[in-house]
Amino acid sequence: MLQTLKQTWFYNVRGDVLAGIVVALALIPEAIAFSIIAGLDPKVGLYASFCIAVVIAFVGGRPGMISAATGAMALLMVTLVKNHGLEYLLAATLLCGVLQIAAGYLKLGSLMRFVSRSVVTGFVNALAILIFMAQLPELTNVTWHVYAMTAAGLGIIYLFPYVPKIGKLIPSPLVCIIVLTAVAMSVGLDIRTVGDMGQLPDTLPIFLWPDVPLTFETLAIIFPYSAALAVVGLLESMMTATIVDDLTDTPSDKNRECKGQGVANIASGLIGGMAGCAMIGQSIINVKSGGRSRLSSLAAGVFLLLMVVFLGDWLKQIPMAALVAVMIMVSIGTFSWDSLRNLKKHPLSTNIVMVVTVVVVVATHNLAFGVLAGVLLAAMFFANKVGHYMAISSSLDEAGEHRSYNVTGQVFFSSADKFVAAFDFKEALNKVTIDLNRAHFWDITAVAALDKVVIKFRREGTEVEVLGLNEASATIVDRFGVHDKPDAIDQLMGH
Repeated sequence: MLQTLKQTWFYNVRGDVLAGIVVALALIPEAIAFSIIAGLDPKVGLYASFCIAVVIAFVGGRPGMISAATGAMALLMVTLVKNHGLEYLLAATLLCGVLQIAAGYLKLGSLMRFVSRSVVTGFVNALAILIFMAQLPELTNVTWHVYAMTAAGLGIIYLFPYVPKIGKLIPSPLVCIIVLTAVAMSVGLDIRTVGDMGQLPDTLPIFLWPDVPLTFETLAIIFPYSAALAVVGLLESMMTATIVDDLTDTPSDKNRECKGQGVANIASGLIGGMAGCAMIGQSIINVKSGGRSRLSSLAAGVFLLLMVVFLGDWLKQIPMAALVAVMIMVSIGTFSWDSLRNLKKHPLSTNIVMVVTVVVVVATHNLAFGVLAGVLLAAMFFANKVGHYMAISSSLDEAGEHRSYNVTGQVFFSSADKFVAAFDFKEALNKVTIDLNRAHFWDITAVAALDKVVIKFRREGTEVEVLGLNEASATIVDRFGVHDKPDAIDQLMGH
């Protein structure tokens, strides 16, 4: 028990606590911004970020990953908040949590194995671009002081780790925020600060049951939003977990993460918070700052609440330029620069999947659309590629009356037409043997192709013998095939 606690919570205390502070500072302006996007009071996003980060530390499946209120989720809430208000959003958040828990028990997290590496790379690159684009409003129509502060912040972030002794002890993003805040306050720079983003809450959150009627009409209103929030939340969380797995060389339990996200969202809805999910930007800040265990996520949530409620006057002084520098660092660190170098080496299909994923995500600002487009495209390329791995050879006996066809490869919807085209139905034969010892039939399209071949030969007066079906192929052919059943030709023609 103690050994397990140490391995999951306390083997990296200093790194986790310091990383938690950095993440908490970076979460504040984002949580406020996401609340504003959704048309909500800033405290809704801040309370949500605190609650989700703390709860996921205990119930999540990926230690070291940060979950909180996110922009992808906020965009899905806009219409619901505008048309029905906060109470319906809280109800939708609770239902979203229930759907995510159900997804965990249905083991939908295992579906991540169908997401190819090129889709993950495209997802990562698109997020890096979106994170950078989100900083542009803070860098347009501003004075030179903002550019100077941002440049100084980036200098501190990238150069501080090279300082002897202390460079590796303290996360450079934390040093950047502290130094730039001190400079801005001492010089009295008139630049945008966290306080300009919105009013920070000054009280702890309280239990808040959504004040909505428990009727089917309410369910009809919130269910489409809850389903969309659940899908996007799980998709972003699973993708982020995969990326953190790679960064830390450690595995994670995707199905437990699904359940954990659900529990965290239910908890968030019950204290007046919005739905959230894993955040790739904050997770990378956490990992780069030394956070590894569940303690880092817990520390981020606790420090966030303590800072907002008790240190609000100090937090308001943090210049946005400091946080912009941190997020630019995240953007640069998130982007897979190897993917650009590998464009010449990787197959064209892999590059197309990656680029399409990036373009769709950036164009729609919807991670789900981009990943869906990438997965579908990757599946099409794979089906097309496997469809080519089928060969059919034939031999004719000495009498010229019996031809044997030998099929090698996979027969399914992509290769079914090629399968049918390989047979010569006009050849005058007494018997045809189709040897399927080295073939596999995958779907009803393949079975229909076999039916078509057998029945066409029989219609020409040729005897047909099908040999060598393996057990799985024989099962699907026996169940769905019609060539050995009465009225086979009528059934095939749909009569």
